[in-house]
Amino acid sequence: MKMRLLLMGLALVGMAGMAQAEEVDLKYKVARKYLIETKQTITVTTEQAFKQDTILVMGEGVGKKGTSGAQKRLTAITAAKVKAQRALAELLHGVAVVSETSVLDSELGSDEIKTVVAGFVRGSQVVVQEWNPAEETALVILKVGMTGPKSFASVMYEKILTEPKIVQQLDTPAFVPPVEAPVAVAPELPYDGLIIDATAYAFRPALINRIFNPKGEVLYDPAKISQKVLVEQGCGEYTNSVDKARAALGKRGVKNPLVVSASGIVSASDLQVSDETALQIFAANQANGFMADARVAFVLK
Repeated sequence: MKMRLLLMGLALVGMAGMAQAEEVDLKYKVARKYLIETKQTITVTTEQAFKQDTILVMGEGVGKKGTSGAQKRLTAITAAKVKAQRALAELLHGVAVVSETSVLDSELGSDEIKTVVAGFVRGSQVVVQEWNPAEETALVILKVGMTGPKSFASVMYEKILTEPKIVQQLDTPAFVPPVEAPVAVAPELPYDGLIIDATAYAFRPALINRIFNPKGEVLYDPAKISQKVLVEQGCGEYTNSVDKARAALGKRGVKNPLVVSASGIVSASDLQVSDETALQIFAANQANGFMADARVAFVLK
């Protein structure tokens, strides 16, 4: 019985690994092996970029007609890299625009975004470069980090948090509990993080995701968090279940997160909670200060 369960477990692991590589054609064994071993997937949406914390894009190229041997291999790889770079530029621009929307269509202009994107495309890391001689085609996979030093987010946060007009637009009244608000009963184990379930709404991750009460007062504002924290880990974790959110926050040292549900959206990247939930979040953060370290997880559809 134990052996049967072990075999079933190994089979499930194998299936999961193959699912991570399924977007790559079977003829590219090196690329598929890389995705399986690193447990990553090719990034096709901005949501994936935030969830995976790494952007991986691929491009496939065909050898130039009229060439042969090493020259055909080189032209195929060059074509594959150009296609991957184009895909990366589109994705990075999408991530930046999502952030731009979240800061109220700020004056972080399109030209500036294009400049940042172009720089990252040029500096992207080639993690797979594979030539298939039988098909005379090549595949290239490029990688860019979303958080950490020299990441795309680090440059975008620098732009967002130092542009005076953007900072002014982000300046929103902070939540202050009403004088007559009931005193919350402190939990036996203090809350040290926050999980907010936004699966009922068309909410999307961004470089700046905020949480408001019904009056438009902000409870969670990443613009007030130190840039060092944002660069290292972003403004939160993004998952598709509460259990995964717990696990993600656990890696940040969170043992007892407060779990709440959003009551609506202010914008595609800003959430709203009820008055009662706002009091819960405020009280929990007052006791532990977890928001200053971005110990927040967003559960998406």
